[in-house]
Amino acid sequence: MKSPASSSRPSVLLVEDTLSLQMVYRSILATAGHRVTVAANAAEGLEQFRTHRPMVVLLDLILPDRDGLEVMQEIQALQPETRVIAITANGSVNRAVEAMRAGAHDFLVKPFDEGKFLSAVQNALAEATPRDAAKPADPAVPATRSRDAGEVTEGSGFIGTSDAMKRIHGTIASVARSMATVFITGESGTGKELCALAVHANSNRAGGPFIALNCGAIPQDLLESEVFGHMKGSFTGAISDKPGAAAAADGGTLFLDEICEMAPALQTKLLRFLQTSTVQPVGATRPRKVNVRIVCATNQDPLDAVRRGQFREDLYYRLYVVPIHMPPLRDRGQDIIEIAEAALSRFASEEGRDFHGLAPSVRSLMQSHPWPGNVRQLLNVMRNVVVLNQGGWVTPEMLPPGLADEKAAADAPVAVPRVTEMLTANSLLGLPLAEAERRLIEATLELHGGSIPKAARVLDVSPSTLYRKIEAWSAKAS
Repeated sequence: MKSPASSSRPSVLLVEDTLSLQMVYRSILATAGHRVTVAANAAEGLEQFRTHRPMVVLLDLILPDRDGLEVMQEIQALQPETRVIAITANGSVNRAVEAMRAGAHDFLVKPFDEGKFLSAVQNALAEATPRDAAKPADPAVPATRSRDAGEVTEGSGFIGTSDAMKRIHGTIASVARSMATVFITGESGTGKELCALAVHANSNRAGGPFIALNCGAIPQDLLESEVFGHMKGSFTGAISDKPGAAAAADGGTLFLDEICEMAPALQTKLLRFLQTSTVQPVGATRPRKVNVRIVCATNQDPLDAVRRGQFREDLYYRLYVVPIHMPPLRDRGQDIIEIAEAALSRFASEEGRDFHGLAPSVRSLMQSHPWPGNVRQLLNVMRNVVVLNQGGWVTPEMLPPGLADEKAAADAPVAVPRVTEMLTANSLLGLPLAEAERRLIEATLELHGGSIPKAARVLDVSPSTLYRKIEAWSAKAS
C-alpha cells in the first residue's frame, strides 16, 4: 500500500507512438517511483492530459495524427505550469530547438541513456511542483530552476563527516557571506550544485532566489536567451518577453553549472556582465542593473580548458576566486554509509516502507565499490532498493543486478591501448582534425559498448560535449 506522499506525487504523461519505446520508457519511470500515464497519439494524449492534469509531459514531436509542437502549445494553454520535455530523433535536433523556443522545459534526442532520461524528468518535476509541497530532489544535471534555500539539509545528500567534507564546510562558512565568486570543481555526480546551494543558504542572500543554469544542457543558440533573456519579437518564436536567469537571480545567487561548456561568444558577454553587473536581453536597447552573486562549477580542469583555448583566460581569473573541489565518493570513506542511510530513510518515508538499515555485508560492499557515478549513483541505488523491496535490513540480494560486476569492470584496466590499435589501423595521418577527432570518439564509444558517460571519462571530456558532437554529426548527415 502506497503512502499518502507517494499517491499525491505529480504524475507524468508519456506521449509516444512507438509501442516498444513506450514500454521501455514506462518501465524506467515506474522503477524510479513515478506514476505514469501513457498515450499513443496526440488525441489520446490530450484526453489523458485533461483527465489527469500531470505536472510533466514527455512528448514525442513526431506523432501520427498531429504535429507535436501544436500539441505542446495546447497543453501549455490548458495548464501553463506544466513542464513539457520534447522527444525527437537523431537528425531532428532543429525540431527540438523549435520546441525550446516555443516554451518546452527540456528536450531529449533519441537514443538517450536512462540516467539522462530520469534526470530530465526529475528536474522538470522539481521545477513544476509547488514549493510548499516539494520534497528534496536527487542531485542531477539541472536546467534553469529556482530553489528555496531551506532545501540545503542533510536530507538533500550534502552530508558527510570525512576530513574532506569538513574542510569544504569550513570553506563555505568562511566565504558564504562575502560577494566573492565561488568556483566548484569535481566529477559528475559529486554534489557540486548542492555545494552551491549550501553557499547560498549560508549567505545573507538566503532569502533571495537561487537560480541554476546548466550551460551544457541547453543548445548554444538558446543559451544567451536563457542567461540574459530576450524581448518579444527579437527572433522567430520569441512570443513574449523573457527575463533570463541573470535577471531572475537579482538579489540572490546565479549558479552556472558546466561553465566550461559555454560558447566563446557568450563567455565575452558573461565577462562584461561580471564587470558591469548589467544585463541586456536579446533585442533590448538598454541594459538593466542587477545584484547577483555568481557561483559556477565544472567537471573539467578549468585551467586545462584555458590552455586548450576552450575557456577565456580573463574569464577564468575573474571567476576562479574561491575554489572548492568536491571529492569523488570513493575517496570519502564513511561518508558513503552516512549518505546511503540518510537516503534509505528518506526514500522509505516517501514510499511508505519500513527499512531497518544496511546489513554489514552491504556496508562492506558499498565502501569497496568505486562509485563511478558518485553520489548520484548511490542515491539511484538506494531508490532502487526501496522501490523494489518491502523493507527490513538491506542485504546484497536487494542491490541492483550487476553492482558487483560493475565494480569488477571499473577495476579492470581501461582499454586505451585497444583504442590506439584501432586508430593506428585506420591511420589518422593526413586526416583533417575534425575527422581524426570523430574517429577517436567513435572508436572509444565502440570499445565501451556505446556508453557515452564511460567514453567521456576515458577521453576526459564532459558527456554533454559528446552528446552535442554526435547530434551535430547526425544533423549534418541528414
